[in-house]
Amino acid sequence: MSKTAICFFIFLLVSVSCLQAQAPKFSNEFLNIGVGAKAHGMGGAQAATVGDVTAMYWNPAGLADVRVSFQVSAMHAEWFAGIGQFDYLALGKPVKFGNTRAVLGFSAVRFGVDNIPNTLGLLDSDGSLNFDNITSFSAADYAFNVAYAQKLFIKGLQIGGGIKVIRRQAGTFAQAWGFGADLGLQYNLKDQWHFGFTAHDITSTFTAWNFSFTEEERAVFELTDNNIPASSVEITVPKFTLGVGYTTQFAKKIKLLAALDMDINTDGQRNVLISSPAFNIDPRLGLELSYANIVSLRAGINNIQRVLDDNTNGADRMLIFQPNAGIGLQIPQKSDDQEQRYIRLDYAYTNWGGAEESLYSHLVSLVVDMRVRRLARNRR
Repeated sequence: MSKTAICFFIFLLVSVSCLQAQAPKFSNEFLNIGVGAKAHGMGGAQAATVGDVTAMYWNPAGLADVRVSFQVSAMHAEWFAGIGQFDYLALGKPVKFGNTRAVLGFSAVRFGVDNIPNTLGLLDSDGSLNFDNITSFSAADYAFNVAYAQKLFIKGLQIGGGIKVIRRQAGTFAQAWGFGADLGLQYNLKDQWHFGFTAHDITSTFTAWNFSFTEEERAVFELTDNNIPASSVEITVPKFTLGVGYTTQFAKKIKLLAALDMDINTDGQRNVLISSPAFNIDPRLGLELSYANIVSLRAGINNIQRVLDDNTNGADRMLIFQPNAGIGLQIPQKSDDQEQRYIRLDYAYTNWGGAEESLYSHLVSLVVDMRVRRLARNRR
């Protein structure tokens, strides 16, 4: 390892230690929901095995496995009986820089709650209620990601990175901008063993909030003994993911993939399987059984926690986890060249709210391989 790399990792560790005390837990938490029904069906165990445009979220190095001329992925999901809306769109395209083949990607995430009643103007100047003054606003979080990935000179090794822009807003009252970066590595050994490493928010993501209220709105806050929020900065410290996967062939057309991810959080003690004030380890386990590369059955476990046991009046703790399941259908497209393209439809049944009391949801996502034809220029 070079001196530059050693200095960089020392700087990273020092930065994480200094920021840990002041960084709030669950900063930009909407980015931890996850994208793609395939990943949700496998409990989010994707760092070592993801190989499509959703890799920009799980491990940007996996973007290097996009081999078709253009790939698109989309997902829509609803939270709490349709109150929260989650939308995801990703695009990936291989490019060439000299003799280097790489893949560029772009993705956008929106998580929002719309039509929230604004009751700040409910009271007229004479103190009477006027329901005609009630308006509505939206509270929405956005993330835009630009990623790059390529294979390295070592066979099976690939690297990727992404820069993300965070935009958060609540009506006209609160606005925030944030910037961060992710880095990932993947190594595939004989298409059987898969290893992955992801550093999310590797530089720490700083999200700056700015609040703006009219004089009338400020008066309502003061009248109701509410504090007017001041401008602030949220810090999202790095999170690291180590992943390993193993693929085995049972028969000519039956294949089994087992994957394990270990999320390492550095933002203070959490209620996860391995918990400490310095760092926490949260494992994810996923399985995928596929037939003829067309139909896949998936299962996964995540959100492993220790909670108080009601049977012992809270004297002991019990281990709980979140099970997930899913199915995938990959349909080959007709191709007039050597480029094999697919349309993949994925479904997952999962508690994507991540809480024990939340209801399970049905998630559907789509991945489409496309061919971009160059239009010939008209010649005079």
